[in-house]
Amino acid sequence: MLPDGLWRIIRLGAVGLVLSAAVAGLVLGDAWLWVAVEWSPLAHMEFYARDGFDTPTVVALLGAALAKAALLWLILRAPAPGPLDRRAKALRRLLYLVVANSLVLWYPIALLPDAVDAAFQLTLWTAIDVLYLLVIRWRSRLLRAVAGAVFAVELAGMANELLDELDLPELGSSDVVVWGLMASGVAATILTVVGQWRDGRWSRGTLAAGWLSVGVYALVIALNLLSGRIYSGHLAMLVMMDAVGLVSTVWIAATARELPVEGRPADPPPARRRVIRVAVAAVAVLPVIAMIHPEEAAHLTYTHGSTDCYARPSFGDLKPAERDAAFLCRARSREGGGSPMFPDSVSDQAILAYGRALCRAKDSDEQEAILARAGSKRSAGAAGPWDLVYVCPEIVGATHPELLRSAAETEAAYTAYIAGENAKCRDPWPRTKGVVQATAKYFLFADGDHGYLVQDPEDEAADELAEQAMDKVYDDSSLIGVAGSAVLVGHVADVIDLCLTVKAFRAAPPRRTAGWDQVNEVPIVSRSGRLTVPYMGEGGEVGAGAPMPNLAIAGKGRYRLRAYVRVDDAGEEQHLVVVFPGASGKRVKLKP
Repeated sequence: MLPDGLWRIIRLGAVGLVLSAAVAGLVLGDAWLWVAVEWSPLAHMEFYARDGFDTPTVVALLGAALAKAALLWLILRAPAPGPLDRRAKALRRLLYLVVANSLVLWYPIALLPDAVDAAFQLTLWTAIDVLYLLVIRWRSRLLRAVAGAVFAVELAGMANELLDELDLPELGSSDVVVWGLMASGVAATILTVVGQWRDGRWSRGTLAAGWLSVGVYALVIALNLLSGRIYSGHLAMLVMMDAVGLVSTVWIAATARELPVEGRPADPPPARRRVIRVAVAAVAVLPVIAMIHPEEAAHLTYTHGSTDCYARPSFGDLKPAERDAAFLCRARSREGGGSPMFPDSVSDQAILAYGRALCRAKDSDEQEAILARAGSKRSAGAAGPWDLVYVCPEIVGATHPELLRSAAETEAAYTAYIAGENAKCRDPWPRTKGVVQATAKYFLFADGDHGYLVQDPEDEAADELAEQAMDKVYDDSSLIGVAGSAVLVGHVADVIDLCLTVKAFRAAPPRRTAGWDQVNEVPIVSRSGRLTVPYMGEGGEVGAGAPMPNLAIAGKGRYRLRAYVRVDDAGEEQHLVVVFPGASGKRVKLKP
């Protein structure tokens, strides 16, 4: 054990380093101030404040530096002298490991895979909870049993997080587990403090730190439940909560320090007790006071970082009371790394008013003026009907009724549309039946696409061969690119979809080139026993509107692919793809 004098030097050095680094940060810039106070890398600062700190954040950082220095002074106190049995020694070491993780080790552990961090936390707290049950003198079997049950629930939540990181079946839904873990953490802290009080080894200061930890947990839960503002509101709030969170570390360090049965620290004198009570009350009340803003300040209920804002809900699935919140999410979204529609300095009420004004704007110039008046850095195109529908459905719905649908209605409409498009396509060889065949609409990229693939999707080099076929599609006037097990058939007209029929035969069918603009035959290989055309699938944008069959009916081997192409008088393009076994590797133009 280190001598008390050395502990005092360490404490003075750590506190002095924090305070001097914070003061230096005022001179050297935001980056230095962030690292000095938050003890985290610059990348975290750039995530929360790309444009630097505003005045409230600088004030919060300086206040956090003072608070952290004071709490660090308490954390780094020398362990109390006295004998410890084997279990108590193990518990003290593990608790100090938690302290080290909270102060220093969290960053190198964060560089490891998330599953490693989750496994480390689960292992560490399993050992600590077991030792809590064995070392603390609960003086009640019932209390010890209740504590064990709560510890088990807490550990089950941590185990569920590990299962999630390992992509294994979880114990329950993520939201339920998250809130269950937070609630069990509060309950576990309460029971541990009660056990310490009944044990009698721990001082009033340690018990006060424990109860204050409960208050911090409760405050975090309340802020998340009421407004979700800790991680999505003003950065100053996150800085203050980070500083207040060290109270839990103070309690854990004090628990480890006062474990010896003998030599229990004497309670402080009455005057010092009053100072401690005032400090405890201040730490508990100041974060709540900090949440109270002037009436004219921006009220930020939903921001781009709020959990509920990650998804874009369908208008028809929202209750009227939920629609304003959905618009606020979209208005502050930073998707794609760009600027939000409205800056965070604009309150919720003002954003809703600006949104309704955008709905009533006569043209894009008027919308541009509204956005500029609000301080937005986005152009008028940023306020699209898919965002404004949440605040003015009666206006947007008149021109875009599809935006008023629910998710189920949208899916049904999409399915009906695909079925209708497929129904427009007809088999050009209705009397010549293939062993397998299908007819469907093939949808291309709206901004231009080379064509469609006939390929072996299970070939190990499928992606590389598809790219090679795409590169070769314009090497010949037939617009067919060939690369082993991939053939890309290009479209000849300027279309965004075409009618496609595929058929597989056991032998070469008649050529029948009459009525077609061009007919070409090329080689193709199936290395896995499959040849097919990509299916667009549910919610897709490119591919066949219906599943396409396996055209490699003879299994692995060489095949011939014959592509028939024509464009009718209406400009609609039709393709017929015929596949049959054949060893020839030649390209043949049956009808150029």
